[in-house]
Amino acid sequence: MSKTQKHPREPLIHITKRTNLSVKSGIIVRAVAVLAALVVCAIVTKVLTGDNPFSIFATVFHGAFGKGRALVTVHDVAILLCISLAVTPAFKMRFWNIGAEGQVLMGCLATAVCMFTLGGKISDALLVLIMVICAVLTGVVWGVIPALFKAYWNTNETLFTLMMNYVAIQLIEFFLKVADKSGSNVVGPDLLSHGWLPDLFGVKYILNIAVVALITLAIYIYLRYSKHGYEISVVGESENTARYIGVNVKKVIIRTMALSGAICGIAGLLLVGGSSHSIDANLADGRGFTAIMVSWLAKFNPLYMILTSFMLVFLARGADEVTSKFGLNSDFADILTGIILFFIIGCEFFIQYQIHFNFHREKSPKEKER
Repeated sequence: MSKTQKHPREPLIHITKRTNLSVKSGIIVRAVAVLAALVVCAIVTKVLTGDNPFSIFATVFHGAFGKGRALVTVHDVAILLCISLAVTPAFKMRFWNIGAEGQVLMGCLATAVCMFTLGGKISDALLVLIMVICAVLTGVVWGVIPALFKAYWNTNETLFTLMMNYVAIQLIEFFLKVADKSGSNVVGPDLLSHGWLPDLFGVKYILNIAVVALITLAIYIYLRYSKHGYEISVVGESENTARYIGVNVKKVIIRTMALSGAICGIAGLLLVGGSSHSIDANLADGRGFTAIMVSWLAKFNPLYMILTSFMLVFLARGADEVTSKFGLNSDFADILTGIILFFIIGCEFFIQYQIHFNFHREKSPKEKER
């Protein structure tokens, strides 16, 4: 059979998976994506508002690093990073934990309950210790529940963890009604006046940032160099293979989700005890879902997640400043953020795959007639 008969009509475009893209090339692709995103944002800004695009970008930078804002931005990065570190072991195991939002809120709730019920009755040092234990244990419980159902009854962890978010929200709503008889939607520092985490060197947020830095290093070592980290990778690749080599898959699932829940509990502790000193149902502010994007963009690497967390927080704070300063609709800030994220996420396709154009393909009879 002739070659033409075997391949009467070869495609003009076909896509293959890359196998050996260098780190340098990957950095170049991402840098080009960021530059392209900024150009598109400038064009959209000019067309829709008539404002100088460069003044918009300057405002974005000022929103994140203006006077008195740099430390707050770094703190927000730390909290998002902490939650992202929590979901990463589960995702690497292919356990789709969409419940980080609820696990963080339960850590917040446990911390607030301790502060509300024990504040002023015991020493602050003992209260902080109890807060840490309760926040971690509550997060563990909230993470282990869906893990048990997945391990023993193979339930859908995505729906299970997602629904538990709403349970956590309702539990907080109940606490708000019990703690504050006025019907307020927030229990603030006046009621949670004891058990505040100390400020290192007299600077607010430094303790939170330091704790997250230690967790980042610990999770990096855990996933990369420990036996448990190896088992997580094997289970993520294939549960059958893991069972064949003697890995207890059920134990790994439960243990990993306990770890995820514990870190989320710590994030809740830092939010209530270390920064806001208050609690409401929106305290997590969607970080549990944003953390999913952070983890995926960083390819489950805790060190890369520092950069992706910074990028998303920088965009969010900058977008808020643009909306405020120029009196624009809040949706416009979301448009700019969406454009940048589209290019950054889209460039991953070109890092993973290569497009080939076959301009010398054999044309079909109909194409020849045209």
